[in-house]
Amino acid sequence: MKRKLSFAPILFATLLFFALNAYVLSGLNTLNGSAYLNPIFWVFIIGLTFSLFYAIKQMRLQGVNRFFKIVSHAFLIVFVAEIVFALLLLLGDFYRFILALTSNFQADGYHWLPRNNYWVYFAFFMFCITVALFAYGITQGKYAYRVIKHTLYFDDLPANFEGFTLTQISDVHAGSFTNPKAVQRGIDMINAQKSDLFVFTGDLVNNAAEEIKPWIGHFAQIKAPFGQFSVLGNHDYGDYVKWPSESAKVNNLQQLKAYHKELGFRLLLDEHVELVKGDQKIILAGIENWGIGFGERGDLKKALQNTSIQDFKILLSHDPSHWDAQVKNNPSKIQLALAGHTHGMQFGIEAFGIKWSPVKYRYKHWAGIKTENGRYLNVNRGFGFLGFSGRIGIWPEITVIELKRKV
Repeated sequence: MKRKLSFAPILFATLLFFALNAYVLSGLNTLNGSAYLNPIFWVFIIGLTFSLFYAIKQMRLQGVNRFFKIVSHAFLIVFVAEIVFALLLLLGDFYRFILALTSNFQADGYHWLPRNNYWVYFAFFMFCITVALFAYGITQGKYAYRVIKHTLYFDDLPANFEGFTLTQISDVHAGSFTNPKAVQRGIDMINAQKSDLFVFTGDLVNNAAEEIKPWIGHFAQIKAPFGQFSVLGNHDYGDYVKWPSESAKVNNLQQLKAYHKELGFRLLLDEHVELVKGDQKIILAGIENWGIGFGERGDLKKALQNTSIQDFKILLSHDPSHWDAQVKNNPSKIQLALAGHTHGMQFGIEAFGIKWSPVKYRYKHWAGIKTENGRYLNVNRGFGFLGFSGRIGIWPEITVIELKRKV
């Protein structure tokens, strides 16, 4: 039986969208009472909205193209900036209302106070700042690589590995890249760290293995004395697009695994390797993607087979939800887990002691170092980008971790 389409949510969203724009227009009219403002405003908003609907229709038929990216990002920028403007305008109007209630009852009745033009100008200024931030995030922010360094201390680190360094990147999403020079700058920054070990924690592509092909020459430049190792992320399995057949999907994954080898990455599929220095070793394990709501494929028990409780272990696992579910309390202690996946939602603020992103409402720990039960987790903010073709406040990350023994 075909499911009936409910128009109530669509009608509600339409009315809400109309109300938002009408309210924003009322604020603009406070600043500029031109007779031309209203028709220009509505022609722009309606034109942009219908362009988005058309772009979505074409995207469903032909896939994501340049027109869809331009229109969807333009709509997103205007919509978010309007929300910022409307919230500040509402705050000013609420203050006017309270002020009127407390001090403006006259003998001839209630009087509504005029808007404070300075406050409306401030709201419009913040509208412009929002547009500028998004413009920067789309043009520059998505390639504004940051090197973030951590020094971690362990009771049980083998002495020969004192000062051992590793570089981690995650979530390349090669199908989103458009700027070879910018990507090369990121690769050069990785190699400049001269770490002992390089690891990649999943999502090499958005959907199809061929996305990485134009970038093989870039990422194959990454070298480390103890090797380059990788795992798969949820996007690497091709679960989010329709394939002509199941065999085509399987072949895509096999091709992606072959590309990992071509990059010089040793792909760890529920297995581990021993990193040996002198007569001591540490275990580097990697599992297939395991994430709540994103496919629980990985087999940690298999990856740790033939290791001992006393071994010092580093785990590559794409999704940080795996750490909470299976790692932090595992009977066989895993001293350090490395993940990615969240991208920090590519939007947020990490400044002035504030660390916030909307992704925090989905993941308890979404970026940086977390320690619990004598074990560490690092969540990399991602090297690439997906969906929103930009980054604002949450910049692409190259993590460098130094292992030290507790004195």
